[in-house]
This record gives sequence, structure tokens and C-alpha cells, in this order.
Amino acid sequence: AATDASEWIVGRGWIESKWQPAVFPTRADLDAAVADRPVTLERADGHAIVVNSRALAIAGITRATPDPAGGKILRDSSGEPTGMLIDDAMNLVLDRVPPMTPEELGRAVAAGAARSVRLGWTQLQVAGTTWREVEQICRQYATGALKLRLYVAIGGPGADADRLLAVGRGWKSCDPRLTVRAIKLYMDGALGSRGAALLAPYSDAPDSTGLFINPPQEILRMAIAGLTSGIQIETHAIGDRGNRVALDQYERAFAAVPPEKRPVADPRFRIEHAQVVDAADLPRFAKLGVIASMQTSHAISDMLFAPARLGPGRIAGAYAWRSLLNAGARIAGGSDAPVEQGDPLVEFYAAVARRTLEGFAGPDWGLDQRLTRAEALAILTTGPAYAAFEEKDRGTIAVGKLADFSVFSADLMEVSEAEILRARAILTVIGGEIAYDAGAITPPTAGD
Repeated sequence: AATDASEWIVGRGWIESKWQPAVFPTRADLDAAVADRPVTLERADGHAIVVNSRALAIAGITRATPDPAGGKILRDSSGEPTGMLIDDAMNLVLDRVPPMTPEELGRAVAAGAARSVRLGWTQLQVAGTTWREVEQICRQYATGALKLRLYVAIGGPGADADRLLAVGRGWKSCDPRLTVRAIKLYMDGALGSRGAALLAPYSDAPDSTGLFINPPQEILRMAIAGLTSGIQIETHAIGDRGNRVALDQYERAFAAVPPEKRPVADPRFRIEHAQVVDAADLPRFAKLGVIASMQTSHAISDMLFAPARLGPGRIAGAYAWRSLLNAGARIAGGSDAPVEQGDPLVEFYAAVARRTLEGFAGPDWGLDQRLTRAEALAILTTGPAYAAFEEKDRGTIAVGKLADFSVFSADLMEVSEAEILRARAILTVIGGEIAYDAGAITPPTAGD
């Protein structure tokens, strides 16, 4: 809450598909509510913001401001900025917003980790952060406040990513529960904000095919650097063109640095999201050994607008978990929190039901892509363990492995689909230590 005209009002989480009419907001909408202080509100996918006129003025954005590389300033019919900034254009404003203090960042890390443990997660894989946040994570481990395992990717390209590439796998963790050995890159933007790179124009915006946040040659350069240093590369790709070009750069990097020249022969590079994949590219994931790091909840939220963005032909290749599995790909399931709710039960439900939380599925929602419950469980357990090079220690409950497991209030393999959503985590165990206990389990008595 701002107290004077110099303080920013910052929020996130809006998504226009839940409004009537389902259109992007504008600076005029915000000006009507707050005109004297700068306001920036982030779309739920994190790939667009809407700002008011005061924020545009502070950032110096006018009709003459060119679109930055990897971003777009939306404009009205007269050429004036509407207040909507897509992908790297967001930085024109966000660079003016005061950063979180170390104390605020520490509280955010602790709160997010505690919530995740309550939901039943034993590990989070953080797709793109900074060394500044890693320092806060280490402080939380040192005080005992943080129980959750974390597998961290540093955002790149940039100085932070270069620091990790320089040390390679030689970085010494502050705690055995923390691993930093990956770099997160962006190929394209998001489907909802029409930044995802498509092979053909958007069905509901025929003048646009999306955009590349990083040029292909930069993805190639970073992929080669990752192979050379032993650092895993994770590349965000959502559109069919984004996925194809990201796979192209990986394939070129693999050819340039063959296994015998790598410190890690099997690099387990990843495509984050892999949301819209052309049929010709589905087999390439298995052929190249690239992991499809997917979040099943995207289908049940994005399907409210994805058919309009893609049209009837391309929607068949969207959120195609079954097609990727059938083609031999490895899938690592996740939640993409805070874009989505971050609840493992929602992810499990979405994988097996492919319906909204209310049970609705449209005629073009691809119910043939649903997974069995065993497959859904695997992509949320063994899949992420493999993606983190930890399959020998985690991912299944077995003698000799780490005691990382969760107990839920219902048998997720047997209850109805609706009952999956009514279940809850009642016990989370990490490394043999109870990290969360809802008090719903009666301890055994002597002799049991």
C-alpha cells in the first residue's frame, strides 16, 4: 500500500480470460482508480504487465519509444501506448520499481517454502532466480527455517549465469538440500499474452506470430557453454515455433560438443513448458534426450483461451502429454507456481481429468491426451528426480533412498476425480524428518 505519490503500487495475478469482455486492460482502466501514483500489475503468466499513465511517464514511454528486443509495447489505433507491456518491454517500467529488501526477500522465501511443504512437496525446482536469492535461501537453511529441498536454475543470460558457468559443477552448496546446477533461458513468451512464438499467425491476432525473447544464436551459445561446463540448460518454450527453434539450437549444440568432450555425458537439457509442439517435433524430444518439463494445470487454465489463440488445427498439439509419452519422451511434471496454484493435487487431477476444477471440458480440450494415474504419479515423482540427476536418491520409496515422501488424506489412485481435489496433504517427510504434520495421523503405540 503506497503512502505518497513517490511509492509504487505493485500487484500480480490478473488474467483477462476470467473477465467479460475478455480483453487486455489499459492504462485508462488503472488511471480511473489511481492516477497520482505509479501502478504496475503483472499478468498471471508473468509475461505481461499493465501500468497506468503515471508509470509510463516515469519510465519515459511515449508513442515514439521503440519496441525493445524481445518485447512489445502495445499501442492503440492512434499509436499511443495502451499501458500493456509484453515480455522484455516490461523491464522499461520494472527497472524503475524499487527491489525487495533482503528482509522482504527472506520472508518471501520462507513463506513460499512453508506453503509448499504444507501442500506436500518435498522438493521444488526453481526455474530461474538470482545469486541474491540463493544467499537468502542459505540464510534460511542456516536458521533451520527452511526444510524443503531446492534444485535451482539461475536466470540467464547475464552475469549471474556467467558466474555459474565459470564454476561449473564445482559450486559448493551451503546445505545438502540445496543444489544449483542449471541455467534458465527464454526462447519465447507466453500464449495468453500472445508472446509465444508460433509457426503461423495467431488465430485471434492474424498480424502476430509472437516473439523471441532471446535470439536463437544466444540460446545456442548458452547451450554450448552449458555442455562445456557441465551445467544443465532449461529453456522456456511455449509456441510451436519456439519449441522447434529451441530444439534446433540444442541439436546444434550437441553436435558441436559431443559426449566425449563433456564433463557430463548426459546433460539432460530441458524444455520448460513445451506447451504447443508441432507433430513433426514430438519425436525429437526422445531422439535428442531433451526432457519435457511440463505443468499439467496449464491445460485446464489455458484451455479457456488457447483454442481462440491457436484455432482447431494447432490445438491438437497443445499440452500433448500423451503424445510426448507415446513418442518416448521423458516428462518432468511441476506446477509453474506462482503462475498456477502450486498444488500437487491440482497437477495430479489435471493430468488424469484434463477438466477445470469444476469438471468442465470443452469439445476441443483433447481428452485423449489424459494420463493414467500411474503415469500422472510418475511425472510428479520419478520424472523430476531424473530431471535433477537424483533418480538414484529420490523419486521412489525404496530401501537406500532418501526418505522424502508425502501422505495424503485419500488414496489418490482410487478415489473419484472430484475427490482428488478434496484431498489434502497430512504429512510431509523430508530426509526422514517430519517437515509438516497436520495432526491427522495417530502415531503407533508400543508393540505396533
